[in-house]
Amino acid sequence: MSRLPVASAREVRAHARRLALRYPRQLALTVFLYALATVFGLAAPWLLGQLVEDMRDGTAEVDRTTLLIVAVLVIEAVLVRGAMYTSATLAEKVLAELREEFVDRVLALPPATVERAGSGDLVTRSTRDVDVLSRTVRLAVPDSLTALMTIAFTLGALVLLGPLLVLPCLVAVPVLWAATRWYLARAREGYLRQSASYSELTDGLTETVEGARTVEAFGLAGRRAARADADIARSYAAERYTLRLRTVYLPISDTAYMMPVVAALVFGGWCYIEGLVPLSAATAAVLYVQQLIEPVDRLLYWMDELQVGGASMARLLGVRGEPAAAVPAQVRNGGGQDIAVRDVRYAYRAGSDVLHGIDLDIKRGERLAIVGPSGAGKSTLGRLLAGVHAPRTGAVTVGGTPLADLPLERLRREVVLVTQEQHVFSGTLRDNLVMARPDAGDDEVRQALMAVGAWEWAGAYGLDARVGSGGTELSPAQAQQLALARLILVDPHTLVLDEATSLIAPRVARQLERSLAAVLEGRTVIAIAHRLHTAHDADRVAVMVDGRITELGTHDELVAKGGDYAALWHSWHGRAVAN
Repeated sequence: MSRLPVASAREVRAHARRLALRYPRQLALTVFLYALATVFGLAAPWLLGQLVEDMRDGTAEVDRTTLLIVAVLVIEAVLVRGAMYTSATLAEKVLAELREEFVDRVLALPPATVERAGSGDLVTRSTRDVDVLSRTVRLAVPDSLTALMTIAFTLGALVLLGPLLVLPCLVAVPVLWAATRWYLARAREGYLRQSASYSELTDGLTETVEGARTVEAFGLAGRRAARADADIARSYAAERYTLRLRTVYLPISDTAYMMPVVAALVFGGWCYIEGLVPLSAATAAVLYVQQLIEPVDRLLYWMDELQVGGASMARLLGVRGEPAAAVPAQVRNGGGQDIAVRDVRYAYRAGSDVLHGIDLDIKRGERLAIVGPSGAGKSTLGRLLAGVHAPRTGAVTVGGTPLADLPLERLRREVVLVTQEQHVFSGTLRDNLVMARPDAGDDEVRQALMAVGAWEWAGAYGLDARVGSGGTELSPAQAQQLALARLILVDPHTLVLDEATSLIAPRVARQLERSLAAVLEGRTVIAIAHRLHTAHDADRVAVMVDGRITELGTHDELVAKGGDYAALWHSWHGRAVAN
């Protein structure tokens, strides 16, 4: 199964930089507060060093020095609290923008891209990856920033005490550099593979749950369980790989950053004995090196989280549609063009075409019915005509422009596909309708509901009635009526109706289709139907068999011809066809 793309490491870094720089003042204030807190944090070891020096000389003012140390620690705590507040506020703003951008990217994806990728990948990105990135932005980034500043300022303080006192810190550099280089070379791909395994697992479980009745009816429980076991095994292997990286990297790092403490004690004592540095400097240097352990430990701890967050951000940024192609002026400025299908072939799997050389011309304002036995390719052709899929070969054009080249927003204003599978969104009845056209008033909403025969029940509920999850549950037939009412509000020039009234009682469906025909007069309507009265009312009928159009003409012409359509018509009416 095709997966959605993943952004490169360079794209992730560039995007993170752009997000942070959108709030330069708040970022500068955060950095300033952390820096100031770090400076005050360095004062306590220096004061302790001075206290040791003074006690040796017998001039120590313990009370005064103690009060200074307490004051410094209180100021540091206040500054840290302020820095944490500003960084948390900044993180929430950045996270909100990331979420909004992700939703925009998801909504801009072509439906065919989503179908190829499967729901599991998208669900995992919109849930687990967003949660992981949330933790990274809120906690890992600000804490890592604090740790880096503390390390930098502490090393600077050591240089001021005496350049020689920095040398013990260099003991750990080769070990940390080699271990970190080894870890980073493997971590990104490991965490991307781990996230992808979650997508496959979610995809398989979602399919099993959604198709539970089919699984039970055909006795597929064993096969679905085997699929779940295989997905869990892959996820387990991916988790074990990243765990192995951590179990190698973290112990080495923990050992490495303890080495400078021992070296500082030995080297600082030697420098004092040799008279190279005063006792206060040697004492402060040991305390500074000891103080380095905590920020280095935090940095190493968050290093792993930053890798996980970077992988999640790469997956979120990877959700993007293809760039919009240039659209000719005649298509940009006016709809209602003729649709042409030329030598179209399409395959869901490579080497297995389900459409074979389809040629079809649909005039503006024409009502075309597509009929044929199950599995003939009717719905597939409907999806190509609606721009959901692009043909493998050949072209589907509107006004001479391939549908695949139209920007998605423009395409959905021009061509709308309505199927028998409809979703009722959580909200009011009005919300479910005006999402199709936000500027629609209540009178227009009522007219749309009346046109599809839904006002009787919708009026009883009221437009402010909550439906969907947490509200009134609508029947499948009512959900289809809502979808058709949305269609009327959108008012596209071309409609593709794929069994759009199949869940409504036949007599009611017949009345509804006649009402729609009157309301949509002048629009191009392509109806894919099993109920042949739809074909009887159409201007022309296209008969599909085995992925090919075998007949094309009016209802009367095709019945008189005595071919495939006539057989379907007589069979639908319960009459045998004479040999």
